[in-house]
Amino acid sequence: MKKTALVNALAASALFMAASASATILTVFDGIPAGSASFNTTVTNAGGTVVTDTWTGLSSGSSLVRTDYTVTMNNAGSFFPTTYGTMSGQVIDISPDGSFPGQNGTIASGITFQFNTAVNSFGFEVGDWATCCFNPTTDLFISFNDGTPILVASAANYNQGLFPNNAGALVTEIFVAAFDDSSTFTKIQFWGNGSGEYLVAGGQVKYALLQQGSLPGVPEPASLALLGIGLAGLAAMRRRKTV
Repeated sequence: MKKTALVNALAASALFMAASASATILTVFDGIPAGSASFNTTVTNAGGTVVTDTWTGLSSGSSLVRTDYTVTMNNAGSFFPTTYGTMSGQVIDISPDGSFPGQNGTIASGITFQFNTAVNSFGFEVGDWATCCFNPTTDLFISFNDGTPILVASAANYNQGLFPNNAGALVTEIFVAAFDDSSTFTKIQFWGNGSGEYLVAGGQVKYALLQQGSLPGVPEPASLALLGIGLAGLAAMRRRKTV
């Protein structure tokens, strides 16, 4: 009986440890200098290596082919690269679709990054965001492998989209990112829902591959229950020994 109780208690404790190290989703939403630094720090602390790709030398066309990934428009449209403000590299127009006024911009107006090898950490620069079309908010989303959209930025007014650039001036240029260490992904989509808003993306793209469970997480309620079972079993064993 004692041996069985010990096995059950240790098994429950092991399940807790596994569950408490389960997947975590983190996001970054900040000005470009601070947001980029935050991405680097998060990846480094999780034991990963950041890859940085600054968009230069882009040409118009139906796709952007980079070393590790290819970018296409979700609406099968063409790219017309340009520059914007103080963003680190060239950008492309991904203004939300739909009628103005309204908040019905969809994923169709966004872009898809198809990676040659899997990643699970991804971020880049966005410009001219949150300058209009708050109904009640204007939002930005990232999705991994057609999964549930991750909200990476939300603003209810113009001031919430202003951040300092490298010169300290307040601008509507931000860095957004999402981390999901539940798995690895080769397809990443990004879009905004503020119909009527001008929006550009690109500049500098960052990505990395992290080990599953490498991000700091909080045990879910089920995990806490398993811990309780494990501790209760160990406590019962201790009481039997002292009787």
